[in-house]
Amino acid sequence: MSVLNRNNVKLVGSGPPMLFLHGFGCDQNMWRLMAPHFSESFTCILVDLVGSGGSDLSAYSPAKYATLDGYAADVCEVLAEVTTAPAICVGHSVSAMIGLLANLRCPDAFLAQVMVGPSPCYINDGDYVGGFEREDIEGLLETLESNYLGWSSNMAPAIMGAPDQPELARELTSSFCRTDPEIAKQFARVTFLSDLRSELPKLQAPTLILQCSEDVIAPRSVGEYMQKRIPDCTLRIIENVGHCPHLSAPSASTAAMEQFIARL
Repeated sequence: MSVLNRNNVKLVGSGPPMLFLHGFGCDQNMWRLMAPHFSESFTCILVDLVGSGGSDLSAYSPAKYATLDGYAADVCEVLAEVTTAPAICVGHSVSAMIGLLANLRCPDAFLAQVMVGPSPCYINDGDYVGGFEREDIEGLLETLESNYLGWSSNMAPAIMGAPDQPELARELTSSFCRTDPEIAKQFARVTFLSDLRSELPKLQAPTLILQCSEDVIAPRSVGEYMQKRIPDCTLRIIENVGHCPHLSAPSASTAAMEQFIARL
């Protein structure tokens, strides 16, 4: 099985490499409002995480993907296959943490990290405000286990936000519903129960965090926490309601990324 087929890798444009990693329940199509812009100056590397989109579902291993490290290993393999130059990694939500882990695993493969709506830990812990109590997460996962399609149709509008663009919530619902339910259930558990706070100080690559002003999944306090703990980190707040500014506020997100990239 080739790495490129496994992750449904697509290369668009020319120039230095820019890797795009989608979030939970999504696929590479979620970058369609951003990647074409950057493809004018970069080679955009679009991938589907194993179990998502057009990836090879036969490559999915519950053991390998029992932690985010399995996905991070895949990212390093993809980059080794398609480029020798260090890449800018653009990761949404859980894939921001996958990008971080990949950066720690193969640091020479990365020039910088752009994290869109990241969270190293979703569960409140003492002074740390992740946005959810543990019982909230357990309840969310139990609902997902018992009624995945119902969970998808209820959660997608809250995750997307952008109440003035209801078509985006419908798109996210459809994306969730296309994902294999068993794979989605495991990925959700791995995502929402992960705690990578101890890894943040190890990241040496320049990092940009794009955080929405109102986000029910990754509140602003999480972005502020991460900025203080990643050594070379810039936090930009996008005035936007929701967890997907690359879809609901693409112009503001692109502008913030361009300012960051210009300083690299």
